[in-house]
Amino acid sequence: MAATETSTIFAPATAPGRAGVAVVRLSGPRALAVTRLLAGCDSLPPRRMTCAVFRDPASGEEIDRGLAVAFPAPASFTGEDVTELHVHGGGAVLARLAEVLAAQPGLRWARPGEFSRRAFANRKMDLTAAEGLADLLAAETEAQRRQALRQMDGALARRFDDLRARAIESLAFIEAEIDFADDELPPDLHQRGEAILRALRGELVALIDSARAGARVRQGLAVAVFGPPNAGKSSLVNRLAGWEVAIVAATPGTTRDRVSADLVVEGLPVTVTDTAGLRDTAEEIEAEGIRRAERAVAAADLRLAVFSAESWPAPGDAAWAWVDAETLVVVNKADLGLALPPVAGVAPLAVSALTGEGFDPLIATLSARLTALAAERAGEDAPLTRERHREIAAAALSALDRALTNPEADLRAEDVRLAVRELGRITGRVDVEDVLDRIFGEFCIGK
Repeated sequence: MAATETSTIFAPATAPGRAGVAVVRLSGPRALAVTRLLAGCDSLPPRRMTCAVFRDPASGEEIDRGLAVAFPAPASFTGEDVTELHVHGGGAVLARLAEVLAAQPGLRWARPGEFSRRAFANRKMDLTAAEGLADLLAAETEAQRRQALRQMDGALARRFDDLRARAIESLAFIEAEIDFADDELPPDLHQRGEAILRALRGELVALIDSARAGARVRQGLAVAVFGPPNAGKSSLVNRLAGWEVAIVAATPGTTRDRVSADLVVEGLPVTVTDTAGLRDTAEEIEAEGIRRAERAVAAADLRLAVFSAESWPAPGDAAWAWVDAETLVVVNKADLGLALPPVAGVAPLAVSALTGEGFDPLIATLSARLTALAAERAGEDAPLTRERHREIAAAALSALDRALTNPEADLRAEDVRLAVRELGRITGRVDVEDVLDRIFGEFCIGK
């Protein structure tokens, strides 16, 4: 580890604010000694809570009464000696305890994420597990929790470790062709290596396709509500959200910019965005709002077009340009009792944002559509969840494509080596010695 990482770090492990109990965590070579000093204990039994009176070593002043627990290296979260001080969660207690800890030689405040970074440096977790832990801490929905927990438990790392191991196997075949051409090697060596690469390519394509679905669960699904002015878009969004997100007025063009509400639908995070009414206008601010509306509609995972029963079907309306086969078409003001015939084979959902009529079927349909979007990852237990994952997988795929089309064994081997290196970057495990181990282990060469 770097010299800057040999100090002992400390930080509260619980959120700020008043609480019954707060935890202060220490990690590093002086964690055990300092904890024993503050607790007045000669020893701390590993992984067992010990009652303690924490005192300032300089003055003997009592800070608080609580519990101390030790996790000696390497059986700890960071792989270093780790201790935890469980004290009362008052601000004054934590402030005084931090002041005393900071005064101890060799101790300093931890930087953001430094405990997890030390865990990675000490091979207690790989990069994907660290990302999964960060996602778990930020999870607000059931779907986010499940996906983050799978990644933290190593599902994505195991998938990429398997892909990397098979790429190394293929590379071993190519290296054997190059370096031991005069030896008696299996006649189908080239075909076996190529078959592995083609299978790997197919799996990488599927993984890259999973990136959008994984990101949808992690970041949330986007629903854009659009349509002509005065169709009732803002009223509909307000009723979906359960509170007044957007201003509602009879004046056309009231909504000038995008207004969003965060919802949870079937355990999925969803952002519903109310947009400016789509129409031709010469008014500068409204025109900018319409441009922003069009960008939101273009980027949305699901489009919800809202029209008014008073003007339905209005086939010449500008909003129809954004309606496609996947768009959910809604006609508001159903309480007026007007006929709502299908348009171009599209049967609209009739609702009334004023009375709530038709909202149960609308919410059921909306939930089904959103669940189907998130279920695109079905069968993929470990989807790519971050842009970093997608970029690395795409780079590995490009290297494999070059290897499959390159007739020169030396160049083919170099491309496979690049793919192996990229696959290792996902987890942070890159070791060229694996190739040599594979060669000598598979072919027993070196006699």
